[in-house]
Amino acid sequence: MWSGPRNISTALMRAWETRPDTVVVDEPLYAHYLQQTGREHPGRDEIIDAYDTDWRRVTERLMGPVPDEASIFYQKHMAHHLLREMETDWVLDLRNAFLLREPSAMLTSLMEVLPTPTLADTGLKQQWRLFETLRDATGTPPPVLTARDVLVDPEATLRALCGALGVSFRDTMLTWAPGPRESDGLWAEYWYDTVEQSTGFQPYEPKEATVPARLQDLLEECHPYYDRLHEHRLMNRTA
Repeated sequence: MWSGPRNISTALMRAWETRPDTVVVDEPLYAHYLQQTGREHPGRDEIIDAYDTDWRRVTERLMGPVPDEASIFYQKHMAHHLLREMETDWVLDLRNAFLLREPSAMLTSLMEVLPTPTLADTGLKQQWRLFETLRDATGTPPPVLTARDVLVDPEATLRALCGALGVSFRDTMLTWAPGPRESDGLWAEYWYDTVEQSTGFQPYEPKEATVPARLQDLLEECHPYYDRLHEHRLMNRTA
């Protein structure tokens, strides 16, 4: 699952982790991203010290035997962690999907943790580049979800996603126990407050916050990539 930040990606990981046939991994390329970019994210040094910063070793594990002999290995990735100098051939051997959030809602949430985000921080350009690579390689556009679709109708959206990925839907994906998980990255204390209190997908509510003037140019940069991806939205195909 290739997401950007503040896109309910952790809640979606929770949903998959409820399945008895699934094991999850949380942003396995994050430490490499932080080390290579020098970005000042909360907990940066701790994350770099605790996790493998060599993307080649990380991807070898991602493509190796599935942990705990599970049938499904759900990998939660941030698209901006896939840096341009990294090879992407390994991605072609995965079943890939994309998770979006409307740019104004995403930016007003992201700036609470990263006060001066850039286009690269949103992951949208990287998502579109990877989407094109996968579509061209397979001849079929990979499934695209929006956070709004998931929150408006979790069951229908997850059923559609499971169908697109060729796996069965499970009712367990709709609810989970609150609290942290061993599978959560060390960055959970900075980013996961809301999801740790949740027991399922929260009802959709339009975000009232307004993108400040200083981020208006960034908002305009985001929309072409978001709009292109949104055209391939899975719930459009199934409507």
